[in-house]
Amino acid sequence: MRIDMVSEHASPLAALGGADAGGQNVHVAELANGLARRGHQVVVHTRRDSADLPDTVRVSPGVTVEHVPAGPPQAIPKDDLLPYMTEFGDHLAVRWRTQRPDVVHAHFWMSGVAARRGIAGLDVPMLQTFHALGRVKRRHQGHKDTSPPQRERIEAELARNADFVVATCSDEVVELTEMGVAPEHTAVVPCGIDLTKFVPTGTVADRTERPRILSIGRLVERKGVDTTIAALAGVADAELVIAGGPERSTWDADPEIARLRFVAEQAGVAERVHFAGQLAHSDAPAMYRSADVVVSAPWYEPFGTVPLEAMACGVAPVVTAVGGHLDTVIDGETGLLVPPRDSHTLASRLRTLLARPRWRCDLGRAGVGHVRARYGWDRLVRETESVYRRALEHSGASVAASTGGRP
Repeated sequence: MRIDMVSEHASPLAALGGADAGGQNVHVAELANGLARRGHQVVVHTRRDSADLPDTVRVSPGVTVEHVPAGPPQAIPKDDLLPYMTEFGDHLAVRWRTQRPDVVHAHFWMSGVAARRGIAGLDVPMLQTFHALGRVKRRHQGHKDTSPPQRERIEAELARNADFVVATCSDEVVELTEMGVAPEHTAVVPCGIDLTKFVPTGTVADRTERPRILSIGRLVERKGVDTTIAALAGVADAELVIAGGPERSTWDADPEIARLRFVAEQAGVAERVHFAGQLAHSDAPAMYRSADVVVSAPWYEPFGTVPLEAMACGVAPVVTAVGGHLDTVIDGETGLLVPPRDSHTLASRLRTLLARPRWRCDLGRAGVGHVRARYGWDRLVRETESVYRRALEHSGASVAASTGGRP
């Protein structure tokens, strides 16, 4: 198959460098490379955000990234990109009339806007992965949500008109059903992790003699790091290491770090909270292995790879019972679930887990097996490929003989 992906703000090239890569960048990169290994030709269309970028980059055999001129060639916050999706879509329309794809897969809602415009009049099935739904974001962030006001309406239209919506977790399917999407037009294919990198054996980051609780990821309010800090007050002697956030040189001017430091002072645990700063993806496994427990406590989470990475490294996670966490963590078997924004329950579960090292080891071993059986990219690529074939059968579109791809 010739598979064209649209990822308007999240280039898979960022995943190669690591520092600027978020979950969508990594997802698109792994999916594209995995599909190419299976014999398909993959083109990823992403917005040109620098005048220095070439038109086309050959990433690996079978994978090409094309930089689409849409808006000024500079970095723009993703919530401000909607006005440029018409230009993006018009570029795709010209491109696809000369090199028609067999399948189009849009990642994020604005990519769907551009992709839908690009395939107008073509007999090409379109799949949509949202990576996050605006209605969920608005529900939890309220007036702090910076998404365009029309996001929810557009997402519903895209979801109902896509040949398939590829959701990343079961909770998202419930939301999609409420948006009017027929269940037979949805498929759940979760995000994955690199099982060659996240393993239980290997180097371990330096640590103190204190029991170590690790929080790792972006420092934004919805991630609930303040809940974890508040819980630390009820976990005597333990330390909390917070990995992630901006570069160390900008800490003094960062409002979220200032807020979290204030929370720690108010809770009386400032001396037991340590900010580790930005962490290279290659250094993450060693940091996970240094922890006794990993906490991921967001208010909501479209998927969340932190619990998977922790489990793959043999460390039991304690996570909020939201979004993708409900699929990835089996309560009492591979980790523990707690309610969001509930520091008292979180503290209780942490005390229990830290007091029972044998149970932690049992959870860790079970977590390794669970992740390796379900969340490796090879498996998830095959599942995605299967959805593409279902979409082709459903639409009646034919696959160009020249594109190859394994049967």
